[in-house]
Amino acid sequence: MLRYLSADYIFTVSGDPIKDGIVALHQDGEIDAVYTSEAAKSIAEPIERYQGIIVPGFVNTHCHLELSHLHGKIPKATGLVSFIKAVISQRTADEEEVLTALRKNDQLMSANGIVAVGDISNNHFSKSVKQNSRIYYHTFVELLGFDPAKAEIVFNKALELKSDFAPLPASIVPHAPYSVSEKLFSLLREYSESHENLCSMHNQESRAETDLFMNRSGDFLDFYKMLNLDLNFFKARYQSSIQSILPLFSAKQNTLLVHNTYTSREDLAAVTASGNDIYWCFCPNANLYIEGKLPDINQFLADDLKITIGTDSLASNDKLCILSELKVLKEYSPELPFSQTIRWATLNGAEFLGIDKRFGSIEKGKTPGLNLIQNADGLELTKHSTIRKLI
Repeated sequence: MLRYLSADYIFTVSGDPIKDGIVALHQDGEIDAVYTSEAAKSIAEPIERYQGIIVPGFVNTHCHLELSHLHGKIPKATGLVSFIKAVISQRTADEEEVLTALRKNDQLMSANGIVAVGDISNNHFSKSVKQNSRIYYHTFVELLGFDPAKAEIVFNKALELKSDFAPLPASIVPHAPYSVSEKLFSLLREYSESHENLCSMHNQESRAETDLFMNRSGDFLDFYKMLNLDLNFFKARYQSSIQSILPLFSAKQNTLLVHNTYTSREDLAAVTASGNDIYWCFCPNANLYIEGKLPDINQFLADDLKITIGTDSLASNDKLCILSELKVLKEYSPELPFSQTIRWATLNGAEFLGIDKRFGSIEKGKTPGLNLIQNADGLELTKHSTIRKLI
């Protein structure tokens, strides 16, 4: 027996919004059909009617679930380098404390309408939570190693951790240009040329990253000194970090660049010219939490780039909620229509993760989950908009 749900609008994402549309679905959540209000006159069964906008389940392409135990422990707006120092000093905790926070926030993400997550991991703690979750997870095993002498050791440990996550989907990825040596990038590229290895990387989250690569200056020099890292091997590149490391990426893999707070027009042009399949992830609340600054979104729109949405971690956010991220975008860029940003939060993320045959849009044969956006203003979000998970 089919279940019929209707709302003021249905945002299928794959097509135009449908006023007073109806979604028919099977008991397992698979979409059977989507009807216009006129076509639905032939439906004899009861129709569940809601006020608001029905949208597909959200896809969170950038999260650090394993940092959930750091919620509220790190001060806001101290800058990226200070933030990283705080995470390093506080991330170690009792395993049960970490697992309790993991379970709690996995459930909260699901309640917030998130159906799929690209999750960064540096240990195995999250595996049991992911195995028992309603959410689809792709785990990004993170490489951290700026010292070229330790590149092979770091990479081999990442291979072991990726193996530990089997049979769950996982890949090996670089943390950021300032934390991965060229040698380590080269090992990753060689691996990615012969393995399916979806890529994600933190990109240009702070001015300090630009300073380091342009002229070997800035806050990261003190950070490396704190780590007792001899930086004699690193020379100024006289260009931005992303332009410096672009040649080190494998063109065979989709790549997600995350944050992009200080990405310039020149950087966008260089990435486009590279021919690599690049997606761009915005994490607005985390950007404001750490640096107090958002990316220049208009320049990404001008080039019609593929954009996704992430929450980052509870070390850098007050909650793991995609709707909250979209509301911040609306607040700072009122001209952005919800009909555009909802695609960033659903289908674009599903396409990046390679799961768009199941998630990302309301189409026959998919099981994308359904969310109800309440307290909207017609087709647009308001500061009072809320999320209700329907399926």
